[in-house]
Amino acid sequence: MKRIAKTIDRITRGFAQAGFWLLLAMVLVGAFNSIARYAGRGLGVNLSSNAYLELQWYLFALVFFLGGAYVLDKNAHVRVDILYDRVSPKTKAWIDLVGTLLLLIPFCIFGIWMSYSPVLDSWMRLEMSADPNGLPRYPIKTVIPLGFLLLLLQAVSQVLKKLHFIKHGKELLS
Repeated sequence: MKRIAKTIDRITRGFAQAGFWLLLAMVLVGAFNSIARYAGRGLGVNLSSNAYLELQWYLFALVFFLGGAYVLDKNAHVRVDILYDRVSPKTKAWIDLVGTLLLLIPFCIFGIWMSYSPVLDSWMRLEMSADPNGLPRYPIKTVIPLGFLLLLLQAVSQVLKKLHFIKHGKELLS
């Protein structure tokens, strides 16, 4: 149980580490695009492109989908629950376990299932952006089921950790 959770957590953290660099790239691309747009206006030349804007969107999508599992691993997701903070750690573990089993895991499976066909179709058509100088859509669409898969794997890790905590009363360190 511990080895499986550790392996999943290591995978999640690897993707999150890549996400940190992608975030930096996103900021740099956005800054360049903004500077190029205004500098181009001043020079009377078009230095900007839809490709830069779409690249910034793609990088954001990568950060979002690849970082979701890491947020779950670090328990940094948003909670809107006025009772959760007032219960014992064991009750919290039960709430997290039941929520993960009944809501998160089915949601991830549904997300993979619903995105699989459109992604496959996009690859079959080698879908491109409709915008002039736009980027291919099919590679970035692949990140959707990948993000759900990473979140599903992390959900399995969380289930193992919560079961360990409920049974032994201590965290399963990974």
